[in-house]
Amino acid sequence: MGKVTPLKLAVLVSGGGSNLQAIIDACKASDYPAEIVLVFSNQLDAGGLDRGRTAGIRTEAISHKGYAGGREAYDTAVSALIEETGADLVVLAGYLRLVSTSFVQRWQGRLINIHPSLLPSFKGLHVHQAALDAGVKFTGCTVHYVVPEVDSGPIIAQAVVPVLPGDDAGTLAQRILKQEHRIYPQVIRWIAEGRVSTNDAGIVTIADATAPDFAQINPVPEPN
Repeated sequence: MGKVTPLKLAVLVSGGGSNLQAIIDACKASDYPAEIVLVFSNQLDAGGLDRGRTAGIRTEAISHKGYAGGREAYDTAVSALIEETGADLVVLAGYLRLVSTSFVQRWQGRLINIHPSLLPSFKGLHVHQAALDAGVKFTGCTVHYVVPEVDSGPIIAQAVVPVLPGDDAGTLAQRILKQEHRIYPQVIRWIAEGRVSTNDAGIVTIADATAPDFAQINPVPEPN
């Protein structure tokens, strides 16, 4: 069997890019079926751009502030840039900007995001404090397909994180972030291997998933 052509990824970031780094690290493995062809940011000084440059990946940034034509024109420019790279999958990794409906429609089924809660609970911003305020005993993170409605697309994978006594929004965020770094590269692998399908009801199925795969979705408790 010949070598499988890697899935080409465009990763969009707004900040430090720790999830981007997790994907970069995963791509270093010889058996990983994806490669990053573009790191893009709407923030000219985003730390994720430095991570991309260090890894030798093409990096681009366009500030959205005061962009002529507004959100639609901005997203059209971003989409054109992604298309230029030949990317197969657009990966939102801490991209702190709502994308337009036209952008979502252009990349429908090829646009994923990671959100730091167990969707559909705690959509939007400030989710860690919201989880604490609600008194939930477990929270986590969700990888999902992006649809026009915010944080509402088909759920691909989730990792569960306990809320511990004494947690604040910061400590809870860090514990969830560790799981984000685990499941995002895993989901990209599943998609690259053609194992992810969605039915008419928006329910995602992962074909031929093994026990190690599902340990990533519902990880065992971390040791003390």
